[in-house]
Amino acid sequence: MTTPRTGASTVKTGPLAGLKVIEMAGLGPVPLAALILSEMGAEVLRIERADTKAPLVSLPEACDLDRHGRSILKIDLKRPDGTALLLRLAQRTDILIEGFRPAVMERLGLGPDIVLERNPALIYGRLTGFGQDGPLSCRAGHDITYLAYAGLLHAIGRQGEPPVPPLNLVADQGGGAMMLIAGVLAALFQRSRTGKGEVVDAAMIEGASMLAAPIHAFMAAGLWSDRRGENLLDSGAPFYDTYETADGRHVAIGCLEPQFFAEFAALLPLDQHFVRGQYDRTLWPGMRAAIAGRISQKTRDEWADVFGSTDACVAPVLSLSEARDHPQGRARQSFVKSDELRRPAPAPRFSHAPPMLAAAPTVTDCEPADVLARFGVDESEIETLVRSGLFGQ
Repeated sequence: MTTPRTGASTVKTGPLAGLKVIEMAGLGPVPLAALILSEMGAEVLRIERADTKAPLVSLPEACDLDRHGRSILKIDLKRPDGTALLLRLAQRTDILIEGFRPAVMERLGLGPDIVLERNPALIYGRLTGFGQDGPLSCRAGHDITYLAYAGLLHAIGRQGEPPVPPLNLVADQGGGAMMLIAGVLAALFQRSRTGKGEVVDAAMIEGASMLAAPIHAFMAAGLWSDRRGENLLDSGAPFYDTYETADGRHVAIGCLEPQFFAEFAALLPLDQHFVRGQYDRTLWPGMRAAIAGRISQKTRDEWADVFGSTDACVAPVLSLSEARDHPQGRARQSFVKSDELRRPAPAPRFSHAPPMLAAAPTVTDCEPADVLARFGVDESEIETLVRSGLFGQ
């Protein structure tokens, strides 16, 4: 599969082709959501505030996925004409997404009540850490903060050791970006039947908790302890864990089902009394020691050769750079080159409407006159707006 590249001004393909999205520039999950929508075919206009402070980390344009695949306008939203322009653009838009703290958009004169009055069919997606209300709603936070309050950080890590932050993948990206996308697309389907817009209130703490719904069900059934490192999926089970190999690297073992564990035991090899008593917790300490002893006798890649063509659910623990060159990824072109950036290919895939790889913005994508023209502003007005000093560089 070859994924074509597209800038914001390119005619796009994908299941969302023809959809217009305004992204209020921010950090983390909202830009990821905008990138995914863009690569599915939506035309995304990123609004950056002219008075925004410099980011903590400044990326080269070729590596800045927060801007890839978008048209970009830097507007002074402290000026009434800046707010007025954004309201006009929202009238020509299907979806607006923002990730500010509660009441920030309202203070800018761009809250959902005002915007939906101008465009009653708009889907207004709001993403915050704690939601639009509640005692923590206006508090700052990051992925680790939301996971701590959700009870999930407590559950991640080994017995007797501190909780381990799972990068920022669970609350920010899974509970945030993905839940925001799910919400706005569900609202879009609702609009197709009712003609009415919707306000989507997505909270990262709630999205992350939803991802853990099966764990809460296990707890309710008495199948999960609220103590870290004692359960089936948290390193408590010796057949669902990582082990160090002879070269100081690691393999991941995840043979939960008896038939897969039996195949693993035959190839390791592991004594048959462990196979017969796989779920006998009294055997787990001895089983763990036996597995660790055997795994330490070969290198990671030697074990990969032993288990590579089996269903034993054993995998080499690859680094991020190694993962890009694995045969599975190469076969499906799961990582693609975009200028100097090598990054995951657009996902998911579609049989009839392939997504397009978002490229770094071009001069045309950032030139106010060109962007305004693409979003339907009359040519007679564009020159006046450009001369007004409304747009930042």
